Amino acid sequence: MGTRLIVQVYAFTDRQTALAALEAGVDHIGFVAGQYGQVHGELSFERARLIAQSLGARGRSIALTMATDVEEILRMAHAVQPDFVHLSTDLDAVDPHALRRLRDEWQGEIGLIKAIPVGGPESLELIEPFAEWSDYLLLDTKVEGLPGVGATGRTHDWSVSRLIAARYPGKVLLAGGLGPDNVAEAIRTVLPAGVDSNTSTNVQGDPVTKDLGRIRAFVQAARRTAGELDR
Repeated sequence: MGTRLIVQVYAFTDRQTALAALEAGVDHIGFVAGQYGQVHGELSFERARLIAQSLGARGRSIALTMATDVEEILRMAHAVQPDFVHLSTDLDAVDPHALRRLRDEWQGEIGLIKAIPVGGPESLELIEPFAEWSDYLLLDTKVEGLPGVGATGRTHDWSVSRLIAARYPGKVLLAGGLGPDNVAEAIRTVLPAGVDSNTSTNVQGDPVTKDLGRIRAFVQAARRTAGELDR
């Protein structure tokens, strides 16, 4: 694969678990910044910033937001000071013009990750307007009736994700139902720049508590597979 595979895990709610995940080999520590009453694990800006600050240079902090107003997204980023902001809302909720404004405001100090719902081959055309303004495209699963894109625990069509990863090399983070048991197959199929896990690295039946054993197994499986592909 050439470059080091990024391992990203959501959604941490305390510093201690986030730091333990760093020790286990997680690169990107994700958390939900902002209490909008839409998804599990939402944190106040103050608690989110504590997690971001605790990482230091050892890992990257990823603040997921369900906000759709650009001013609110900017307010969150200013308060939390993450390394990246992950826009997990539907595509039409924050359009490419809004992404461009965010990039202009942050001037490279904060990166931008855009969640992309993967369906059929038409997904490639949906992505194009967003790709120019995004540091990473997070390919995830959309389930009707649930807010935004992702956090469903469900996989999508990896053959489509592979086409997207080939078109945008180095920019694709693969998400959607990934855990220790299927991340190896996902990496071999899609060849992404990174992999992301949320629900499958939680304590079973608990939507907010991370399972460090599962996180370690996820990291080990991902690193082992990436190493095999680099041989």
